[in-house]
Amino acid sequence: MQPFTLLNLAPLLAILSALIAQAKQPNIIYLMSDDQSSYTMRCYGNTDVQTPNLDRLSGDGITFDNHYVSTAICMASRASVMTGMYEYKTGCNFQHGDLTQDKWLMSYPVLLREAGYLTAFAGKFGFDIIDGPNGKRLPMPEHDFDLWGGGEGQTRYKTMGNVSMREYAEEYPHSTLSYGAFGSEFIAQAAQTEQPFCLSISFKAPHKPATPDPQFDAIYADKTFIKPANYGRENGKHFSKQSQQDRQYERFESWGYADRYDEVMAIYHQQIYAIDVAVGMILEALNAQGIADNTVIIYTSDNGFFCGSHGYGSKVLPYEESTKVPLIIYDPRHRNSGKQLRSDALTANIDFAPTILSLAGLHVPGNMDGTDLMPLYENPTADIHETIALINVWGHPATHALAVATKEMKYIHWPYAAEGFEASDELYHLSKDPHELVNQADNPEYAAAMKQMRQHYDEQLANWTKEAVSYNEYQSYRTAFDRNVEWADKSDAFLKGQSTSKKK
Repeated sequence: MQPFTLLNLAPLLAILSALIAQAKQPNIIYLMSDDQSSYTMRCYGNTDVQTPNLDRLSGDGITFDNHYVSTAICMASRASVMTGMYEYKTGCNFQHGDLTQDKWLMSYPVLLREAGYLTAFAGKFGFDIIDGPNGKRLPMPEHDFDLWGGGEGQTRYKTMGNVSMREYAEEYPHSTLSYGAFGSEFIAQAAQTEQPFCLSISFKAPHKPATPDPQFDAIYADKTFIKPANYGRENGKHFSKQSQQDRQYERFESWGYADRYDEVMAIYHQQIYAIDVAVGMILEALNAQGIADNTVIIYTSDNGFFCGSHGYGSKVLPYEESTKVPLIIYDPRHRNSGKQLRSDALTANIDFAPTILSLAGLHVPGNMDGTDLMPLYENPTADIHETIALINVWGHPATHALAVATKEMKYIHWPYAAEGFEASDELYHLSKDPHELVNQADNPEYAAAMKQMRQHYDEQLANWTKEAVSYNEYQSYRTAFDRNVEWADKSDAFLKGQSTSKKK
């Protein structure tokens, strides 16, 4: 028998060291832009733009090609991100109401802090918290974080206009880079402790009114941009009449997509370039503190943006440019990192809270609708959802719609049928028609697909009926979105969903 020596222990010690490192709770950074479509990034195929830091994250981690926001407007989307629930369960959106405190207390930042994480938030918080349905509005949740750089409403592009960020204003007068500085400072502070941390940054950019950082004016000066294949009014004629009844339609012209496309897009992309620089600041801080190897980074947007596709501007409607957004996750601890992985799995913003909690080794509450995304890091060819519901109950009543997406198809039901309108359906074969150029709803060859997608739709509506909050008029939509109820029998329920909220 060989003598027992330290040399014999070396393989065992190596295994134990690896297990300890794997068991250690990671730091987590959640970065979210505002109104950013995936075609704004080179890693999503746009060779007109410069996004080097985000592209590096993409190559190091995993990039998701079918990532949706379940509601394509900031307030509702942000509530879903924090809580892991669909809008009808948060009860939170413009024209409806705020997030109740009991739901906020089950959000990922609160649960992480209770479990010992240092937490920080900077940027646009996006929703208010009340002490109960129709209750008193509470102060911003500054005291639920260890470091706070958040703000109410839309916040300001001028750093000095954001009270919690004013200390950065002299060096970083534009807010985008101030958030990079905030993140870097928090990382330096957290690295001196024994606690894991979670940093959440919500950039204001590239939300309107477009206000780029002037130090990057040269990046896209005199640039001509390739227009998407579905650009312009001629590629939106097959859309429902209902979809044309709100600001998304007129903003194709009023925001300059019709006649100043290159100018408008240069400003839009310049704002995202600044985000990329801020992301670079955060990556540099992680390396400087020697903690990059144990920090998971998530990058995404709260919703997309039309930017002239189909002759529309803005967001909200359940079409691809509005609801599909970028998503990159980088976990440096994982053996699959550095392999330029991509996943076409169906994912959604309701998945972030369960993913972040799971990364921290915490229990995921049963009320959450989302699913942990990290199994897709292990196996990018796997799937975690069969369908995702896409919701709009904001704006002109005609534009209210419920849609359902799979990896292959999307079905949209437009129920509004007041005078001059008829309820209508749209069906798109996304895997063959990613630009949604052909509505297959009346194509006999798609009869089986239509039947299947309507079944998925009915299942999503059944979940809404069962689980929607009892306040803020969300229960009225179980009738309003029912395909089998005639307009005469549901018009009152549909219009009841128009709350008299102060928010606009």
